[in-house]
Amino acid sequence: MTESLTDEDTVLSANLEFYRAFNDRDAWAMDALWAKDAPVNCVHPGWTALAGRTAVIQSWRNILANPDAPHVMVHDDRATVYGEVAIVQCEEELDFGHLVATNMFIREAGAWKLIHHQASQIVVRGQDERRRRPPPTRH
Repeated sequence: MTESLTDEDTVLSANLEFYRAFNDRDAWAMDALWAKDAPVNCVHPGWTALAGRTAVIQSWRNILANPDAPHVMVHDDRATVYGEVAIVQCEEELDFGHLVATNMFIREAGAWKLIHHQASQIVVRGQDERRRRPPPTRH
């Protein structure tokens, strides 16, 4: 007996396809992953915010065409589904450091499609500490 996949499973699968398209430098696959009907946005690390499908897809075409674009390993991914919208938070590991990313998806034509990607640097305070932790609370 095969168990059916949950929405969280299918969103995480779509998220992995996003990173597969990035690492494979597959502009066609990247384009196919983004919503066609819903508005989309993207914030690449160090960039100003991009709004609209044309600007977002062109940014990915430029990144994927760059032979020096980094390869990304994703881990610690977790999905939260809110009906027809889902959010995946994950960590991106690159040659030059770690980023934290938020990827938002919407169910469009029966499939989870990206509507937002934002990645930003994780500040490391100690050599063995990878994630920035909030300061302890005082009572």
